Amino acid sequence: MDTQALRKQAHDLDITVWVGKSGIDPVEPELDNQLKDTDLVKVKFLRAAQGGTTVAELADDLANRVNAHVIETRGNTGVLYRR
Repeated sequence: MDTQALRKQAHDLDITVWVGKSGIDPVEPELDNQLKDTDLVKVKFLRAAQGGTTVAELADDLANRVNAHVIETRGNTGVLYRR
């Protein structure tokens, strides 16, 4: 897994999953489905979802639930990868 190449590839991706005040539980199935179709998915963590945790922690938790890897987090956005 070439992290640098994946970061470049993710740069132009649109955000397709938004995590809001309901947390990561409701978006888990949608993210899982998207990762079946494409290797990379960009996730936006709205401030309401964070509630005392960091974006990196939320991204790690979500990645673990869908058997993916966090490629990077920047601001309130994370990029997840699954082959």
